[in-house]
Amino acid sequence: MGSRKKQMADAIKEQKKQIAFAKLNNCPTSPRKMRLVADLVRGERVERALNILKFSQKEASNRLEKLLLSAIANWQAKNEDADIESAELYVKEIRVDGGAMLKRLRPAPQGRAHRIRKRSNHVTVVVDANNKTQS
Repeated sequence: MGSRKKQMADAIKEQKKQIAFAKLNNCPTSPRKMRLVADLVRGERVERALNILKFSQKEASNRLEKLLLSAIANWQAKNEDADIESAELYVKEIRVDGGAMLKRLRPAPQGRAHRIRKRSNHVTVVVDANNKTQS
């Protein structure tokens, strides 16, 4: 690795240390269904986002609620001196990417078979404070 590349890699690593995030990998829900719920909380304050997820009827909302609580705990671990209520946390970024696909066969008429794609997804939640006085 060259010196410039190493310096950039170190700079990126330092920036990632300041970011509070949580990841959910290989969640057995289709990305399209998860994005419907993720769009509800993108950019919202954490308290409001938790309420939205708690009272949502979608099955994906339970998983996202746990993931958001994990991201909040990660933020608290990185900012031990800060207070959660005064920090005004909000969902800075929420990303839903497609994961591995399980391919299954379903019998079809006349001896044929149709392929069933059981999709999964990866979700990343980034939480940040509104007031930048702590950073």
